[in-house]
Amino acid sequence: MSEKLADFGLIGLAVMGENLALNVESRGYRVAVFNRTTSVVDALMNGRAKEKNFIGCHSIEELVKSVARPRKIMMMVKAGKPVDELIDQLIPLLDEGDVIIDGGNEHYTNSERRTQYVESKKLLFIGTGVSGGEEGALKGPSMMPGGSPAAWPLVKPIFQAISAKVGPNHDIPCCEWVGPGGAGQYVKMVHNGIEYGDMQLICEAYFLLKAGLGLTNDELYDVFSEWNRGELDSYLIEITRDIFSVKDPDTGNYMVDMIVDKAGAKGTGKWMSQLALDLGVPSTLVTEAVYARCLSALKDARTRASKVLSGPKGVKLVADKKKFVEQVRQALYASKIASYAQGFVQLQAAAAEHKWPLNYGNIALLWRGGCIIRARFLERIKEAFDANPNLENLLLAPYFTQAIESAQVAWRDVVVKAIQLGIPVPGFTTALTYFDGYRTERLPANLLQAQRDYFGAHTYERLDKPGAFHTEWIQLRRQPS
Repeated sequence: MSEKLADFGLIGLAVMGENLALNVESRGYRVAVFNRTTSVVDALMNGRAKEKNFIGCHSIEELVKSVARPRKIMMMVKAGKPVDELIDQLIPLLDEGDVIIDGGNEHYTNSERRTQYVESKKLLFIGTGVSGGEEGALKGPSMMPGGSPAAWPLVKPIFQAISAKVGPNHDIPCCEWVGPGGAGQYVKMVHNGIEYGDMQLICEAYFLLKAGLGLTNDELYDVFSEWNRGELDSYLIEITRDIFSVKDPDTGNYMVDMIVDKAGAKGTGKWMSQLALDLGVPSTLVTEAVYARCLSALKDARTRASKVLSGPKGVKLVADKKKFVEQVRQALYASKIASYAQGFVQLQAAAAEHKWPLNYGNIALLWRGGCIIRARFLERIKEAFDANPNLENLLLAPYFTQAIESAQVAWRDVVVKAIQLGIPVPGFTTALTYFDGYRTERLPANLLQAQRDYFGAHTYERLDKPGAFHTEWIQLRRQPS
């Protein structure tokens, strides 16, 4: 073993873990690494880590002994039971004040539980979301740490050194303490839920331009390239542009057209949707995005149905291509604003439920670089919360109010045209419905409450006086003739 101890330990050398370890070392830190399959450690030490500031370890005991106190040991292993088992292996080997870090996507309740458990052993715990994929892990991810507050000063220099940087001078790290317990993982989950919505909206825009306008992949490349120079400037728009240019080396066909239209998911979008229902907040965009993936997975059933069921007939494609492309751009931007508004409303509700001191402007900044949903307009979100930390809904911030107002006519036209053409746009539609519902002072829920009281005596409130009321509907109803 080297005489000099490591500054940081990392367990789990799959692609994300390996890239993260290389990132930490590149910032001037000595890193000890371990993987259950020790040949993976040897391959790293003889390959990408050769002659770099690494200590390769063949056991957890060796790794713990290789890291300077207070130890900072990060796990990049499969979520769930493997994390709990690894924590139990580490605890007897560590000393008071050492930090265990979970860097995987995890349900926030597990991070809440692990924080309490690890702290009961006089150790510290951090559950941190790491976003940005393989490239982000290597070059600078967005990181959302939460857990034991006393652990933050110990890991802050390393985390902020390896994270993505934004700002005029590229010196603002996309990593800041989120809050106690599972707060960090909750914020990462909302990030992923917004990502689901973003991807669904972009796919709907693509489908409208392809099926509604008949644009070629070359034309789609040009459209998305233009969009990426404006308000929609973002990582997802950028990679979507690139996708339209890639051809299969063997056939010469565009790769995107050869991919089966059947989407997968890892569960974080579903978590956000389920937790939104628990909180009673309408996160409809992520829910529709999850359902859209579920429907896409029914590929065989859809193929059978397509031979039986038909849509509108005789409807012409859009004639004015340039106008419709611009309308779709505006609808996409407006829907995106609604999606982020829902995400932050859910964060606010979760913060109130768990008494987390979340800083929403900082969260927007965490997502400004390094992560999958990084986008120019996140700066506008930070500005909105900086101007009003108690902002009830992003739609009420002047910039976003104006943006929605400017896009509203085009947004509605696009949804109407999609319906006329029989092109499914659940994301665009639910975003518009959310906007219309939120801006409407009186919704038809008064009738719904009357129905509930009629069949179940659930009571209702009145506009003219306080209290809970029940009506004997059957006695007072008009008798049918």
